[in-house]
Amino acid sequence: MASHGKKYCEVRDKVAAKVYETNEALSFIKTNATARFDETAEVAFRLGVDPRKSDQTIRGTVTLPHGSGKKTRVLVFATGAAAEAAEAAGADVVGFEDLLEKVKGGWTDFDVAVATPDAMKEVRKLGRVLGPRGLMPNPRTGTVTDDTAAAVAQCKAGRTEFRLDRHGNLQVPFGKISFDLDKLRENFEAVVAAVRGARPATARGIYFKRCTVSSTMGVGLTVEVQD
Repeated sequence: MASHGKKYCEVRDKVAAKVYETNEALSFIKTNATARFDETAEVAFRLGVDPRKSDQTIRGTVTLPHGSGKKTRVLVFATGAAAEAAEAAGADVVGFEDLLEKVKGGWTDFDVAVATPDAMKEVRKLGRVLGPRGLMPNPRTGTVTDDTAAAVAQCKAGRTEFRLDRHGNLQVPFGKISFDLDKLRENFEAVVAAVRGARPATARGIYFKRCTVSSTMGVGLTVEVQD
């Protein structure tokens, strides 16, 4: 196991053995970010669901009020008017047959893929490429739609997808450390509300078992979150 550097250890020694209030935790990770780049603020949840059960899987999206601070590269599988609308809305790559072949060959230089319902018949065949990377368009996340312009605009504005892993954990980026504290808090609260809203009806007991915030290279702090 790799050892942490001196700066990380110094910050870790400042962390109290307690559950932090949101503003206190976010202020801490802002103040104690040590990397030479603008680190991403991330929140990780340990949820009280059984990911082995199909009716307790969690997948959704959240539109961050102040954006993610990251330029999102959006690809759109579409033809005709839907393709033209996507281009006008600022999509980075738009196409169909040629684009299908390019992605089939392993090209995945994009962050989000959008597709029209008609295009999905062929896009589904790219499951081996898109699936493992979490890039497959999905109606539940608003990325399978005829309104390609709206989907592109939302992705560019800071819509972020989240998905439960096989261990019952879920991690979501919610901004940059350079953001003002109020903006980070509002983005964080939007993520918590979205994850809370995605709670499966079959989930029992405590839903938010643990919530931790951190920066890309920083120490994690446990934050109090109400079910």
